[in-house]
Amino acid sequence: MAHDAVQASPASSSHLPGATGNDASSLHELTLRGILIGGLITLVFTAANVYLGLKVGLTFATSIPAAVISMAVLRRFAGHNVKENNIVQTIASAAGTLSAIIFVLPGLVMVGYWKGFSFWETAAVCAIGGVLGVMYSIPLRRALITGSDLPYPEGVAAAEVLKVGDSNGASEAAAEENAQGLRVILVGGVISAVMALLAAMKAAASSVSTYFRLGSGATTLGTSLSLALIGVGHLVGPAVGFAMLIGVTISYFFLLPMHTAGDASGLDATALADTVDSVFSGEIRFIGVGAMAIAAIWTLIKITGPIIKGISESLASSRERREGHTVDVSERDIPFPYVLGTIVILMVPIALLLWDFVRGTDIHEHMGVLITVSVLFTLLVGLIVASVCGYMAGLIGASNSPISSVGIIAVLATSLLIAAVTRGSSADPLSLVAYTLFTAAIVFGIATISNDNLQDLKTGQLVGATPWKQQVALIIGVLFGSVVIPPILQIMLNGFGFQGMEGAGEDALAAPQAALMSSVASGIFDNSLDWNLIFTGAVIGAVLIVIDEVLRKTTKKFSLSPLAVGMGMYLPAALTIIIPIGAILGYFYDKWAARQANPDFSKRMGTLLATGLIVGESLFGVVNAAIIAAAGGESPLEIFEGGTSANVFGLILFITVLGFMYRWTAKKVKKAE
Repeated sequence: MAHDAVQASPASSSHLPGATGNDASSLHELTLRGILIGGLITLVFTAANVYLGLKVGLTFATSIPAAVISMAVLRRFAGHNVKENNIVQTIASAAGTLSAIIFVLPGLVMVGYWKGFSFWETAAVCAIGGVLGVMYSIPLRRALITGSDLPYPEGVAAAEVLKVGDSNGASEAAAEENAQGLRVILVGGVISAVMALLAAMKAAASSVSTYFRLGSGATTLGTSLSLALIGVGHLVGPAVGFAMLIGVTISYFFLLPMHTAGDASGLDATALADTVDSVFSGEIRFIGVGAMAIAAIWTLIKITGPIIKGISESLASSRERREGHTVDVSERDIPFPYVLGTIVILMVPIALLLWDFVRGTDIHEHMGVLITVSVLFTLLVGLIVASVCGYMAGLIGASNSPISSVGIIAVLATSLLIAAVTRGSSADPLSLVAYTLFTAAIVFGIATISNDNLQDLKTGQLVGATPWKQQVALIIGVLFGSVVIPPILQIMLNGFGFQGMEGAGEDALAAPQAALMSSVASGIFDNSLDWNLIFTGAVIGAVLIVIDEVLRKTTKKFSLSPLAVGMGMYLPAALTIIIPIGAILGYFYDKWAARQANPDFSKRMGTLLATGLIVGESLFGVVNAAIIAAAGGESPLEIFEGGTSANVFGLILFITVLGFMYRWTAKKVKKAE
């Protein structure tokens, strides 16, 4: 796939601030102060993400906000540099991302199996899953970063933030370019944050949508008014954007009208919207899961070769270092024997965790086979999950990856395996559901971290970081997050509770992903899951694979990513329509930039504009989460009522702001020339 907008960005790393020439390897990188700052940022981001994830089912990407805060703090210390900043954001983002474990673990409380979150048990699940995610991502670095043209929009954006924010050792020309870039990021960030603030106040709509009848059924279309997602679209390029649009078309123009046929007649507007939303969440998304599952398997098959090559290159690098040969800094991963040894050793605490979970329960008689199967499942499926999540992060960014769908796939696979080995027994279905969720939580920890790690490692590549130092930082971040998550989860349980659990009140948190995964596991053990939906999605996914392969073999520049199409089918239209819009804007901007006197500089300014749009909204997300948490669950910023006027105002403002930002950036480019 061609990603013109992104390919210009790595080229700009030729003048890394503070890392030019022979001085690059001498810069301080993994420092005590960096670790401490990363740990402190972790506390804020992890708490915010846990709360938001439980309340609305969304988490925000932490890499870019962490990079911004890191720059601001480290500027006050002597000897700071871009590599040290990178370590700080790596630690903070790993911990913040690990909080997505809340998409699974609360299910154990919601089904009534756990009464609370044991600190050591919860921390161990987070730590083991997270460290495994780091280990699995190490050979993937060579396969999916070094040897891949995946855009990694957030990884590129974070690198740009770090580079323009650090001018140590840069040439005068490079320093001036960085100053220009910083202005673009700041303006884009401020405007994006203001737009997000207006949306939080309900003065302007955050999205617009409409429901309408189509044939004998009904459907919905709409779009988010998120400048951050415009930035993501700009960075991922038109190929990914087009594939996601195909997914939207399949779900919303074909599947949804078919599945609502006969149910939409005679309904008023409110009832029509409720029907469409219910069918999408209860049926269409499962078709999307099936499509993504088959696309994920195919993706893994296709990247098996690069993974094996990455492992062999890692082993060769380790041998060269042992023999005293100089290995380039950019190729120094944690040696593969250590990686493999860590993965194998971690199977022991996993087995102990599972033993502790099972002992004394009604399924203890199956203990031996259950633990053996679960350990092997984690060992093998962990690599699959890490590969797929890393690929998705490279495709559309960590924050936009449908990580919950990977969780659903993991729960499905785990449930089927456990159901098979306990067939014919008198085991309580509740115990089997709980054991499934617990096992899946470990696998999901691998998924969340690999989804973030490769973004961070891409950032590291662009700023000249040493891979093994960054990988150690990722492990430190995981351990920080593992300590922070359990008490926050318990506080949320005590303060709010979860919907569906016994005694849940009006303020109970929805924890939508955990509820969905619990229902999927229960559906398998009580035979209520509609497999036809998943099989339908798998068939659609298989057709998409064939089309993609034909396009790749018969044309040189066209492709149709089955995984991106599956994402378009699974995610709400509001999310998947805005990213292609951003991709189209980025495409036309890059076409214009290519005609300028300095094309590389012109394209880079477009990349930095997209970065600023992501940065502003992301930082506001952190602030807003803190405000909501401090207010006890209700946003004090909601001072308007929204409605039609907010929709109209939001849409007009969004289009006006977009036009202004791109025109302003183009003027800056012209002026610099």
